[in-house]
Amino acid sequence: MSAIAGIYQTTNEPVAIDNCKRMMSSLQCYPADQVDVWVQNHIFLGCHAQWITPESRGERLPYYDYRRKLAITADAIIDNRQELFDRIGVSYERRKLMSDSELILLAYEKWGEELPAYLIGDFAFMIWNEKTQELFGARDFSGGRTLYFHHDEKRFSFCTVIEPLFSLPYIEKKLNEQWLAEFLAIVGMVDVADSFITPYLGIQQVPPSHSIKVKNGKVSFSRYCTLERNTSIKFKSNEEYIEAFRDIFQEAVNSRMRTYKEVSAQLSGGLDSGSIVGFAAKGLRAQNKQLHAFSYIPTSDFPDFTPHYLMPNEQEYMKETVQFVGNIKDHYLDFKGRDSYTEIDAFLTAMEMPYKFFENSFWMKGMFEQASIHGAGVLLNGGRGNLSISWGSATDYYALLLKRLRWLRLYRELDQYSKRTGGMRLRRIPYIARQAFPVLERHNAVEAAQPGLIHPEFAHRTRVYEKLQGYGMNSSGWFSMSDPFEQRNSHFKELFHWNASNTISTKLSLQFGVWKRDPSNDLRVIRFCLSIPEEQYVQDGLDRALIRRAAEDILPDKVRLNQHIYGVQGADWVYRMTPHWERFMDEVREMKKDIDLLAFVNPEALRLGLDIAKQGPKAEHAIDFNHKNLMRSVITYRFLKQFS
Repeated sequence: MSAIAGIYQTTNEPVAIDNCKRMMSSLQCYPADQVDVWVQNHIFLGCHAQWITPESRGERLPYYDYRRKLAITADAIIDNRQELFDRIGVSYERRKLMSDSELILLAYEKWGEELPAYLIGDFAFMIWNEKTQELFGARDFSGGRTLYFHHDEKRFSFCTVIEPLFSLPYIEKKLNEQWLAEFLAIVGMVDVADSFITPYLGIQQVPPSHSIKVKNGKVSFSRYCTLERNTSIKFKSNEEYIEAFRDIFQEAVNSRMRTYKEVSAQLSGGLDSGSIVGFAAKGLRAQNKQLHAFSYIPTSDFPDFTPHYLMPNEQEYMKETVQFVGNIKDHYLDFKGRDSYTEIDAFLTAMEMPYKFFENSFWMKGMFEQASIHGAGVLLNGGRGNLSISWGSATDYYALLLKRLRWLRLYRELDQYSKRTGGMRLRRIPYIARQAFPVLERHNAVEAAQPGLIHPEFAHRTRVYEKLQGYGMNSSGWFSMSDPFEQRNSHFKELFHWNASNTISTKLSLQFGVWKRDPSNDLRVIRFCLSIPEEQYVQDGLDRALIRRAAEDILPDKVRLNQHIYGVQGADWVYRMTPHWERFMDEVREMKKDIDLLAFVNPEALRLGLDIAKQGPKAEHAIDFNHKNLMRSVITYRFLKQFS
């Protein structure tokens, strides 16, 4: 909802007004409904506000409470307002008009530093306590909003984005090699494992699920939220689980549609976005509003190379959802003429760091653009759904049953699963056994000896693999745990899983004035999903059974019960680069000679990537490991140029 900024002179010297102006001027690249500052001797707070919710219209941020001697600047949408009103004792007359920032201040007065644990929503805020002379802030549990800072012996400076910090004369832009080492060493979509560091020396970030306090020149952190699996919710019937889930999920969807503007959503042909759209359209109908659904489709000339069970163009299933749900204005977007390569500079500017999700970059940005064009304040998304509302791989669960020797239930489930998906149930046993007991196939396992993207000498100098092992990764940059249930638990306990996706969401939201909101990432929903028995996720031959059953009468059966076809987005990213292929190849050849890059990136990985690229822009190279490494190298190369 806002870009926030501030400076706290810990030596009690007055804040230099020129520095305040520099930071606020650096935020002018983003649209704003109101820009304001609050300065009191050695403390400055600023806000570049975007009004999204009804209560934010006309809101003044930063806000100073004269009676309580508290000042706040906030980038926040709080979703459990009614619960907080009740617990704090806010009168009914004040509730409708009270802004989220004022509500946070009241909660701080009541609970002090325990405040963040009571908040549900997407937030980053800083509170100046004049009485105690301390600065206190927090970032929501999954890092839905970013918060960066610089600290030295004289001052503490913070901002929602990084670039305004470099406008300050006492902060120099320098490369953080430890961040780059982790970025290059980790094979998957995680950017780095250390949730405190950024690509720049001297610039840190408040990790998700953490509060921060600055007092007497010292900075301290506290983790206020840790999510763990526990089966504490026990109902007597399947119907009770579904009823409870539907109530919680509808509340999560409704609270994320709180805007005086239009409401939009990303829609694929699958369960997560489909169920969110279904519940959202239902809630909007009562408000006499229509939902805008934006769907990505490949260009019409894309040569589909995927197997029969994958579907790059899910338009058939999307339209089924739209027609069944109703109250939806659908938009099918092929973003013709746009591609991952020509978007690199724009994305580096937006992200302020290298990124790994280039396959989807052009259409992710395009969704925000379209939502803004259609006057939307929020863009609903189901990014966390695979690990919350639609958790439940059938074969993983059946492997668990096998390990627990629950033969009868396994037999019944396999029988039902085979009837739904086809094939003989007994033929699945060897595959399930290998999942249950990985040792059975170790003698046949052949691990692809792909060279890592990081230069071996750089990896050795930074000891990056030793550090990553402490986060559950092996010496090749992959997560070492093979058990999917352990992986899920790790996802919610470890902070680094959250940062990459939420970083781009924050920065694109600021750029286009549209907040991405994910009901499948609602803290109430996640706690519920982590607290119910595993049997609720795979049942009667249905995988992802919780959301499939909950979406009855919400989604058409063709989508709800589909266990045969899987959507795949971004499969055309290489094909889209065809008009720019020579330019791409020229840059790759130039990159291979760059001494600065070759100090960090493995030349062998570049060679293998170039060998693939020499074959031309073949669509099937979209899934090639070496070609993806080559694209990551180009992005890193462009990023490093700013330090030359």
